[in-house]
Amino acid sequence: MTNHSPTLAANTVAGDTVGAELLSVVARLNRFATQQAAIDLPFAQVRLLALVDERGPSRINELAALDRCTQPTMTAQVQRLETAGLVSRVVDPSDARAVLVSTTPAGRRQLALAREARAAAVAPYLSTLEPHEHDVLAAAVPILGRLLADASTSSTSNSTSTSTSTSTSTSKEH
Repeated sequence: MTNHSPTLAANTVAGDTVGAELLSVVARLNRFATQQAAIDLPFAQVRLLALVDERGPSRINELAALDRCTQPTMTAQVQRLETAGLVSRVVDPSDARAVLVSTTPAGRRQLALAREARAAAVAPYLSTLEPHEHDVLAAAVPILGRLLADASTSSTSNSTSTSTSTSTSTSKEH
């Protein structure tokens, strides 16, 4: 039975609007902080370091899929970071033909410096907020973190079921 209540519809529209506005503001804030911060690495490399740090050891094809780029593009990015000593590659113990990319201690330090520089770029503006506005933002941080964790869990389970069904159908074909 489908619920067609006006309240549900209004909440869905409001949620869509809030989501779109939130993503727009966060993207602009992210760009602003990146443009203002004094960071030694190109932002794409900082973003890749953050991705590898969040995911842990990952295959290049997984990183390429998550970053929505080609595997050769990701290989080149990883090589740049590896040359700089910010990531390392080791043979995947589950498949000797593949490698796993991990952040090195130097990579984690560089990532922390980039995050500090970006936070410092935003800090002067946060200090101009009224105390209640600052409190609202501070309260929103764990909510946004939970939202992201829920979305990541949902996305991971969806991609796992998709890759499982793909590998199952592939193995049936051979």
